[in-house]
Amino acid sequence: MTARTLLVELFVEELPPKALKKLGEAFAGTLAASLQAQGLAPSDAVVTPFASPRRLGVQVKTVATKAADRAVQQKLMPVSVALTAAGEPTPALLKKLLGLGLGAEVLPQLRRQPDGKAEALFLDIVVEGVTLEEGLQKALDETIAKLPIPKVMTYQLADGWSDVKFVRPAHGLVALHGDAVVRVYALGLNAGRSTLGHRFEAAVPEVEITHAERYAEQLAEQGAVIAGFAERRAEIVRQLNAAAAAEGLQPIADEALLDEVTALVERPNVLTCRFEPEFLGVPQECLILTMKANQKYFPLLDAQGRLTHKFLVVSNIRPADASAVVGGNERVVRPRLADAKFFFDQDRKKSLESRVLGLAKVVYHGKLGSQGERVQRVMAIARAIAGQLGGEALAAQADRAALLAKADLLTDMVGEFPELQGIMGGYYARHDGEPEAIAFAIEDHYKPRFAGDELPRNDVGLVVALADKLETLVGLFGIGQLPTGDKDPFALRRHALGVIRMLVERELPLSLDALIAAAVPVFGPLIQDPSAALQAFFAERLGGQLREQGYSAQEVDAVLALAPQRLADVKKRLEAVRAFASLPEAASLAAANKRVGNILKKVEGELPTEVQDRLLGEAAERALADALGAVQPGSDALFARGDYTGSLRELAALKSPVDAFFDGVMVNADDPALRANRLALLGRLHAAMNRVADLSRLAA
Repeated sequence: MTARTLLVELFVEELPPKALKKLGEAFAGTLAASLQAQGLAPSDAVVTPFASPRRLGVQVKTVATKAADRAVQQKLMPVSVALTAAGEPTPALLKKLLGLGLGAEVLPQLRRQPDGKAEALFLDIVVEGVTLEEGLQKALDETIAKLPIPKVMTYQLADGWSDVKFVRPAHGLVALHGDAVVRVYALGLNAGRSTLGHRFEAAVPEVEITHAERYAEQLAEQGAVIAGFAERRAEIVRQLNAAAAAEGLQPIADEALLDEVTALVERPNVLTCRFEPEFLGVPQECLILTMKANQKYFPLLDAQGRLTHKFLVVSNIRPADASAVVGGNERVVRPRLADAKFFFDQDRKKSLESRVLGLAKVVYHGKLGSQGERVQRVMAIARAIAGQLGGEALAAQADRAALLAKADLLTDMVGEFPELQGIMGGYYARHDGEPEAIAFAIEDHYKPRFAGDELPRNDVGLVVALADKLETLVGLFGIGQLPTGDKDPFALRRHALGVIRMLVERELPLSLDALIAAAVPVFGPLIQDPSAALQAFFAERLGGQLREQGYSAQEVDAVLALAPQRLADVKKRLEAVRAFASLPEAASLAAANKRVGNILKKVEGELPTEVQDRLLGEAAERALADALGAVQPGSDALFARGDYTGSLRELAALKSPVDAFFDGVMVNADDPALRANRLALLGRLHAAMNRVADLSRLAA
């Protein structure tokens, strides 16, 4: 059972670059996990994935030639079925043993053992461990079947008859255990030790891997290939930073582009290229996007983050004279930049306002009308929100920004690069002479576009962004287009989180129910009122976000149980609950609060509200009423000032009288008047204790 390093490589045609990283991780992880499950590799075995444009591979340390034999307790059948009343084996038992390749000679080895409510017969057997050849074949089959392939190809094998389905045609399979080939097969290929290096720069036609440990080393030396995805990525980053530093500039940061370029090259070589400075008159977002999306280039920025006329290209070859490669890339990028300049110049010939009418011809949703109708709805919602935040002046600005916000959808630039919607609207608004506040609002009204994105920069942008997202949420919820499972085609979860972030982080004095109520009427008969469903959706999103930020499930449940509508206050409530929970009186009060809540739930009819002093006959109930009367005014005053922590701290003084009340007072007294009075007292206590959060949720 000698343990050695195992290497498996599948050599294929160029893999889809955006999927390569995931494919490489899945290939290595699944194959190693299968070997570990079969006992061929330890659970802590070192696993090294390899992934390049033309190969998927994995190296697993300390893999055995054969798994250890295992003692297994085999359950046969219930004793009542296996044995007669006299204790003799039944035909059913003998047949079961025969199926296991055993006979009556093992009967003395059978053990009776409890199995639930009955007894069963068990047999201790030894299962022989699998050989590496058997185990690797199983692991390889499982791995190929489970790969997250974005789109499967069907191709013919060399025999001309057999079809194989895989992400790309496979041409080679390497399987080495130490220096020995493991006889496995996959995709019509038998394993060997030969692979191919770089398509153009390999030192030898075929690379013969002499030992599993030397795979990466031999590919680098003889094949001119950096096989590891992480190593190749790190080398690209090193070269990008070095080339940028030589120019006194910095490369644009883009992790997704870096991953994609890493998946396009096997021997990276970063080169510095240039374009004509005159193109810098085009908004830099346009130039950066066309260079990144179409050419996979890394634009270079100056210290202030401004685009320069230089960019970096990651080449897959290292010629002695790279001038032809540099010249070719400069020649290729020029028409792309010229197109961007043409779009920009053409778009500025028409104002944004002149394009608004054209939105009536653009379908937004089959059940919700055109983009033009949508703009009118967003304007109405924006006016309502602005009226709550800043009055007529803000409402007028928000109305103007909302009118123009979607007009750039009809421009050539956004037609070519949809990612620039909003951004181009800001540029065109400035060109049209719109105030800076309007231009910023148009540019920002899609924000936040993703987790961690910045929020709109001014109040006008906040109002229009809120209106835009609320229009989307109310409209789509109103026609039943809710997200399900992992499917959210309209990004409604992201829209909801955007609304939450703006309300919370900007501490806006707006109530969620009022915002939804302002948005629902603008749709008229097009939708069913989705207010209840939307409230639940927002609560779910908010709860998840708060738990991710480190608040406990108990704390979040306690606060959200009251369905607070002023989301800007939620974190203050959470901090108050956390501070209250640390008090020595907290556990007892939370338990008492839960008890009070359960008592009040059982009250039939309307809950009494008036506490009559003359009916407070027991000393404990009078003491509780007096303590509540002393504590509540201070607690309410602190609550009104937004000092939720102080408000809850005041309630700690109620612990002793509450405990004494439940120890000495029968709430459900026979006398209806006494019972009603005590329920009214408990109702008053419950209301006082649960203004900040439902404290019963803190009870163990």
